[in-house]
Amino acid sequence: MYFSPGEHPPPHFHVYYGEHTATVDIRTCEWIEGDFPRKQLKLTLAWAELHQEELLENWELVMSGKPPSKISPLR
Repeated sequence: MYFSPGEHPPPHFHVYYGEHTATVDIRTCEWIEGDFPRKQLKLTLAWAELHQEELLENWELVMSGKPPSKISPLR
């Protein structure tokens, strides 16, 4: 997970797969927008549910100007 200056609420993260991108809401673990292959989106949403607390903690870090912590990939 990384961050870019100017991130904005609601808490979310961006996902990239080849030429595809999507945005996922951290609070609901739901797809917000983007064009993402169905299988990869399902895996991403499952990962987000497993790591929701860590994602929210990272969001707070980023919003306070600190770098996010590493989060384990889906295995």
